[in-house]
Amino acid sequence: MTNRARLAVPTGLAAAFLLVGCSSDNDDSPQLNTLPGFITGEVQQQDYDGITDDLLTAGLGGSGLASATAPAFADSLNPTPAELRRLAIYTNYRALADMTADGGYGRLYGPQVGRNDDGLVAGSETLALATVPGANHPVTVMVQVPASFDIEQACMVTAPSSGSRGIYGAIGTAGEWGLKQGCAVVYTDKGTGTGSHNLMTNNAQRLDGTLSDDDDTPVLFRADLTDAERQAFNTSHPDRLAFKHAHSRDNPEADWGRHVLQSIEFGFYVLNQRYGKPHGDDGRTVVLTPENTLVIASSVSNGGGASVRAAELDDNGWIDGVAVSEPNINPTPDSSFTLRQGDGPVITGHSRSLLDYTSAIALYQGCANRAPAVRDDAPFNAALNDVGVNETTCAALAATGLVTGATLDEQATDALRILNDEYAIQPEQNLVAPSHYGASVAQAIAMTYANAYGEFPVNQPLCGLSLAATGDQGTVIPLTDAQEAALFATSNGIPPTSGVQLVYDQAAGAPTRLADAVSTSSGLADHGLDALLCLRSLVDGLDPVTGDALSAPLQAQAERVSSGIEAVRASGDLQGKPAVFVTGRADAILPINHTSRPYFGLNRRVEGDTSGLRYYEVLNAHHLDAFNAFPGFDARYVPLHHYYLQALDLVYDRLTTGAELPPSQVVRPQPRGAGAPALTLAQLPAIQPAPAQADRIHFVDNQVRIPD
Repeated sequence: MTNRARLAVPTGLAAAFLLVGCSSDNDDSPQLNTLPGFITGEVQQQDYDGITDDLLTAGLGGSGLASATAPAFADSLNPTPAELRRLAIYTNYRALADMTADGGYGRLYGPQVGRNDDGLVAGSETLALATVPGANHPVTVMVQVPASFDIEQACMVTAPSSGSRGIYGAIGTAGEWGLKQGCAVVYTDKGTGTGSHNLMTNNAQRLDGTLSDDDDTPVLFRADLTDAERQAFNTSHPDRLAFKHAHSRDNPEADWGRHVLQSIEFGFYVLNQRYGKPHGDDGRTVVLTPENTLVIASSVSNGGGASVRAAELDDNGWIDGVAVSEPNINPTPDSSFTLRQGDGPVITGHSRSLLDYTSAIALYQGCANRAPAVRDDAPFNAALNDVGVNETTCAALAATGLVTGATLDEQATDALRILNDEYAIQPEQNLVAPSHYGASVAQAIAMTYANAYGEFPVNQPLCGLSLAATGDQGTVIPLTDAQEAALFATSNGIPPTSGVQLVYDQAAGAPTRLADAVSTSSGLADHGLDALLCLRSLVDGLDPVTGDALSAPLQAQAERVSSGIEAVRASGDLQGKPAVFVTGRADAILPINHTSRPYFGLNRRVEGDTSGLRYYEVLNAHHLDAFNAFPGFDARYVPLHHYYLQALDLVYDRLTTGAELPPSQVVRPQPRGAGAPALTLAQLPAIQPAPAQADRIHFVDNQVRIPD
């Protein structure tokens, strides 16, 4: 077998044999491939011919994925596993990419680009449930092996799901690149996923997405409640749902790195089942190991963060390189270095936790939406945000003293100032943030992660927030049978999603959808400000209005949350692996002064000159490329996905040819501009191997210096 040029050499075959559950390398008998002990239940495997169905597009092809018409179920109440898979792939692809031709789909990126067909990929797909010691619930792992996989040039790409998505949550990002490259792609839903549990019907999703109300059937997630506890909660809180990320009573983010490492180990098992030689009745021999297989840890957003954590934990050298986009990473705070963009202020308060900045955005952004600097120019501001609610939110915040100003304009401007100055959230994100607030992004993240960090049960709603379908007036109603049947395929795992909403149980009058809620303290429709203040109090352990100590029960909750946050902090030690981060400067979900920028600085502090990390910050790019398909976004922003694919190419070339990674730099693509004409490659300058000094990002004198 011809080995690749490998610059990050694993620790040896002994580690490889340990990886796939083999005998000691002192044993002269053939090394046998065994199923990893963390796999539970049945392993499901399916071959796809690349004509009627396939790995990458579920038979839809690149053109079918671009269609505005979603694939339908023959029976809306009883979809088949194949129908659920097809819709899940369609939904997840479209959630992460701009699927318009003018935006670049089908020309600059997409399944069909660089191929002579519509992007269908033949091969095998293997799924199973896995467990991590100490966790209450399983995670899903999946391995896709394309028919083009070459055992002589073996490669593997990790694809943990973005956001809280299910197992197909990275199909359009790491999945697309890896399968088109001929690599095996190993996926994990990293303990989040679309697993939901309808507490009224007792329905939950099996591995294939179909529903079961049988407590003894293996499912993605079922809340840890006795029948008596569930019935009592149904009586006090009817028609509620539990979601895996929020209510598993695990802190899955603390194990994201281990989940990715498990997916790699399962990947080697699947590959050796396929390519290993038969050995009597004992099984198959080991042919592929980390010694002779190139492994790139990849994905975007939460999936990118999970792959970074895996690289930090990779003591056996299973991972050769890292290529991630906009990673959700919580660097360990280190006050020994600062950040500075151009001649702007020196930022010392970097590395805030995800819950810290999302709870702040949830609290202040509703009022900031009315600031003169953004209210008329921010895309979707008017369409997604109720002007009246935003204005009463300003009034409620002013009444508490959290914002100042005699007029609405002054109060909204102060709210925006607080986010930009006090929380170090980049002003480049100001025009993107209103659309995300209108979609309840920060509110949903704050609620979900606070529950996960503190490992709170669903029947004790944290800060009075629960999950349910709601009607026209925002009041709780049952989720329809058709909606529930499709959840595996349509849900992003973090409500609001697929008809399930954030509900404020303590709203004035009755439990109400959070966006419509009237707080009892203000008597105003203020987006449930009381609930948002409660979430904010869990970050600092203080009353956010008075600064006073919390009540004993709330203080105990805050301490649990704090412990959970500490468990997800990243070390910054990538062990010298070649690594690339690409991040959009206008990211309004994971602010760069608390994620990519300080991780780059922390890595330099930890690894010094041995660091292999390069950081590329892309102007006119943000977190959710899918928004670029719409007016207002299309003229202003370019696809970050284009640079993510380039990052994978760069790391692959580094590992296979020894090519140097380009220095850290700011990349300056040109937006489409007025009328949003078709994006061209000329508007997307490549990451430069020798960027101008004015574009280089440096770590100098304990400061991350980023050009304007």
